[in-house]
Amino acid sequence: MTRKEFLRMCGLLGIGLPLQASTLSSCEKENPTPAFEGKVLIIGAGAAGLAAGYLLQQEGIEFEILEASANYGGRMKRTTDFADFPIPLGAEWLHVGTGVFDEIVNDESVNINVATTPYDPNVDYGLFEGQQISVADVGFTIDRKFINSTWFDFFEQYIVPSVQDKISFNTVVTAIDYTSDQIAVQAASQAFSADRVIITAPLKILQNGVITFTPELPSDKKEVINNATVWDGCKAFIEFSEKFYPAFTAFEITPETAGQKLYYDASYGQNTSQNIMGLFAVGVAADPYVQRTDQELIEYMLSELDAIYDNQASANYIKHTFQNWNTEPHIQGAYLFDYEDWRRVPKLAETVDNQLLFAGEAYAFESDWGSVHAAARAAKRAVQELVG
Repeated sequence: MTRKEFLRMCGLLGIGLPLQASTLSSCEKENPTPAFEGKVLIIGAGAAGLAAGYLLQQEGIEFEILEASANYGGRMKRTTDFADFPIPLGAEWLHVGTGVFDEIVNDESVNINVATTPYDPNVDYGLFEGQQISVADVGFTIDRKFINSTWFDFFEQYIVPSVQDKISFNTVVTAIDYTSDQIAVQAASQAFSADRVIITAPLKILQNGVITFTPELPSDKKEVINNATVWDGCKAFIEFSEKFYPAFTAFEITPETAGQKLYYDASYGQNTSQNIMGLFAVGVAADPYVQRTDQELIEYMLSELDAIYDNQASANYIKHTFQNWNTEPHIQGAYLFDYEDWRRVPKLAETVDNQLLFAGEAYAFESDWGSVHAAARAAKRAVQELVG
């Protein structure tokens, strides 16, 4: 079963994805006694890295997060400069029930207030090849939009305050030596050591050999890493003076496993009068966008929208912004593609030599990956394994 099939099945049955049972303590313990004694290094301050550090903090375990860029958040990146509501340049939708927020925070004493909205199947619709299609046809039966916030804002409010002073920014890890009990981690100009390392770097970083391992990773681990498919990906946002489009504009990608492309109402559910349309494209569907200059890009997007909406795109265009995930130096792609063999994914997550743990959207032990909640759950699984 693929991730897409799994999510669609849950939507058709009217259920959310099951929450993982947690054996971790919550912050209610004022002075927790660590179940693991030693230091943990976390590679990457995206969703999984932040969640792992947060849970280690709850457990009273010493840790440090090494982040290659100057900012935390990874593929949860967002901008507040384009519109009067935050624009998610990366992760945008909530693909499971809202209970996942409590699951990630892991502290019953915290009152979580995150506004989201589902799509209304009785009102919202899309267009495909000139024909009207339903929310279910687009596959958005269980998905929800954040209202005037994003995944980044959720982590910034509830997770980051506990770990921010433990993050070393602009620290590009180049080598990990786990020959001895003390693991040596080498960054560009600084060396670190730890008893365990949780690797949350994007899978593409490992595929491209940015980090070398001594000894080399086991052959079966290298095989599954190198043969997994990470989609290319990009997003764009266009402001228009008038709203001439429905909730979704869908496109056929052949074969279906090659990619996905969707224009959508990015202003949906927001407290705004601005008309913002988003573009999400991964796999081969991203090629026409990531290969163009900025001017060529907006001309191309307006042209294809004009063909669908009687030249209203060009007539109402105000501005645009673009995010190419392929060119982000410390990410280099989108996410593990939806049609990956589900038997391969747990192998990506397997711990190496009881020293190197893996967590992130691609390192999942369940039939769901490629999302923020999957990354957070992978982090919880890694910490559970560490603390026993």
